[in-house]
Amino acid sequence: MTNTPSTQSTLAVRPFEVAIPQAALDDLRARLENTRFATEVPGDDWAQGAPVSYLRDMVDHWTSAFDWRAQEARMNEFPHFLTEIDGQQIHFVHVRSPHEDATPIVLTHTYPGSFVDFLDAIGPLTDPEAHGGRAEDAFHVVVPSLPGMGFSTPVAEGAWTMARVARTWDTLMRGLGYESYGAHGSDGGAMVSRELAMLNPEGFLGAHVLQLFSFPSGDPAEFEKMTPEDYAALEFAGWFQTVNGFALMNASRPQTIAAALSDSPVGQLAYNELFENFGNDTSLLSRDQVLTQISLYWLTNTASGAVRYHYAEKGVEARVNEGPIGVTVFADDFKSMRPFAERDNTNIVSWTSRPRGGHFASMEVPEVLAEELRAFYAR
Repeated sequence: MTNTPSTQSTLAVRPFEVAIPQAALDDLRARLENTRFATEVPGDDWAQGAPVSYLRDMVDHWTSAFDWRAQEARMNEFPHFLTEIDGQQIHFVHVRSPHEDATPIVLTHTYPGSFVDFLDAIGPLTDPEAHGGRAEDAFHVVVPSLPGMGFSTPVAEGAWTMARVARTWDTLMRGLGYESYGAHGSDGGAMVSRELAMLNPEGFLGAHVLQLFSFPSGDPAEFEKMTPEDYAALEFAGWFQTVNGFALMNASRPQTIAAALSDSPVGQLAYNELFENFGNDTSLLSRDQVLTQISLYWLTNTASGAVRYHYAEKGVEARVNEGPIGVTVFADDFKSMRPFAERDNTNIVSWTSRPRGGHFASMEVPEVLAEELRAFYAR
């Protein structure tokens, strides 16, 4: 494996610092203080979406206790960069391990989410000895922002499918001098990582994901291998269909919802309710973690780019992945169903589970996620 130092990058890379203008923060505060909340109606609970009571509590915290500048300083503890690939500005965090022979890895964030997903995991990954691991388990970490999201803006021409993002990530990693690397992601990040496994470029070390989104095809024979755990996972998938209206909206009318989200920070908070409600009221995220993500979406005005991924993907034909991939199923996340996952992925090299954590495991239990990645790539 060749882990060439980033100073030998073949990309035109320039340093970047997160520095939101004060005027933008003042405008956000004014909008929050003048929020017109929806009229509360009977049944104001999570069964019908983000409750008004929840939104009022979060806005109170947003205006009285949340400190964007502190979060911004936390982001800037790590080196940020900008480059251009395929006509698109790409923002990424790049942290090399003190161990020169560390394994390079590209981490792709969720939707809703951002590069912030992985800030708490960078330390355990790059410096495992300080977090209960071994030097030989270290990673050189690259965390890009998906095109059209965060600071990877403005969005370039053409549809940004997950396959196009995967090709862009391969160009990024090669451009940073890494001849060999692995990939990890959750949600949209899992889809990009699976696309990298399908691409399986020379030197690719495999993809680790938190979900393999495979479902019944209608063939009764597929159910013969179903275990009680698989049926429980299928039941969870059925529940999720009752709360994923955002996916249908994004896939059909992205410009319509983008107009609303771009004009209301509380609307953005409500629309991204899955930070709180994905695991059916099991989220381990703090209010500050949620508000950091929502504030980033708002302050970069990137709702429009974020919601278009569902639209871009709806016409993409399903394909079988023959590249190496592994999955960790967290207790309160979407639970991959093994018979269907094995149908769609013929080279699953590991399948593990964890009793605590959910869809946003990198923020909820970052040390546990780091352990999973160390074990996967140690194989």
